[in-house]
Amino acid sequence: MTKSELVDKITLLTGLSRPTAGRVLDSALDAITAEMKKGRKIILLDFGTFFISKRVERKGRNPKTGEAIRIPAARVPKFTAVKELREAVN
Repeated sequence: MTKSELVDKITLLTGLSRPTAGRVLDSALDAITAEMKKGRKIILLDFGTFFISKRVERKGRNPKTGEAIRIPAARVPKFTAVKELREAVN
């Protein structure tokens, strides 16, 4: 599903106009992004949790040349679904 398709689905479910539904979705995504930039966890009951995981620096290998390279440490966004969502998908 694309963002546009999600906006269409929100429009059908809520009765909002398409531009309003798009702004609502954009606002929700912006709020989640802003909180994650601050390192905060976002918990959406009945859906899941968005959080930041820290990846440590490690050694890697360039697959093309075989040369050893250093992969820097990074903060990575992650998501864990609630049990009900995992069961619904399976």
